[in-house]
Amino acid sequence: MGVRQSDAFAIPALRSLGWAGYLLGFGLGGFFDGILLHQILQWHHLLSLVTRPPFQDIRLQIMADGFFHLLMYVIAFAGLWKLWRGRHSLAAVGGDRLLLANALIGFGAWHMLDGVLSHWVLGIHRIRLDSENVLFWDALWFLVFGVAVAALGWWLRRGDGGALGGKASVAMLVAAVLVGGPVAALPPPNVNTVMVFFKPGTTPAQVFAGIEAVDGRILWSAPSGDVWALDVRDKSRTGQLYRHGAWVVSNSAWVAGCLAWTSAKGS
Repeated sequence: MGVRQSDAFAIPALRSLGWAGYLLGFGLGGFFDGILLHQILQWHHLLSLVTRPPFQDIRLQIMADGFFHLLMYVIAFAGLWKLWRGRHSLAAVGGDRLLLANALIGFGAWHMLDGVLSHWVLGIHRIRLDSENVLFWDALWFLVFGVAVAALGWWLRRGDGGALGGKASVAMLVAAVLVGGPVAALPPPNVNTVMVFFKPGTTPAQVFAGIEAVDGRILWSAPSGDVWALDVRDKSRTGQLYRHGAWVVSNSAWVAGCLAWTSAKGS
């Protein structure tokens, strides 16, 4: 018999596996959203509809995308940790079914939460801002990638039956997480803009020493002096900024998620 919704978490050995599915699916939902809508299609950024200063600057919009993906990394790796703790439960009847079903529920939950909170309650972005009917795209995404995917996971979790592919299915889920994050970190070609967020208390002397160390050209800086946009031709040198007080450096391989991605529109 498969693991049913009502008794899945009543089995201690499967609790970690169940949470692993939720967390991995939720993280994958965020990666899917960021890679497809923020980067490939460029339909919106996380804070596209936040127009008050300083968020009108596209570079800060992209940095907000980066922190969003950093959060997805934390959630996804928490899921991997739960999966490691519950790895022995995969041998239990219905263990892999529970993992994959919960991953689908988590994936759908991300899109439903994003739709309700980001689109309709907070209004910080919509799915397709260039559309004449933004509500249509919001509802389509909510139903197809949210409700339908979560319902599929719910049906799979409630159903009877044994394994769904065992180690192969688990390997595919883990691979999706491990590939999805780095893909979000790939910058487009021919873009030299680097966003740098310096730690509070970093002195101007440290900031300018870091800029000189990477042979950077200043494009823009926030009035507070903690966020800078630089033109850096040699990306292999951006790691030196961390030695001079940088906390986050975007558009490089030194940080995760779309912190490492910059739209050509913002350069």
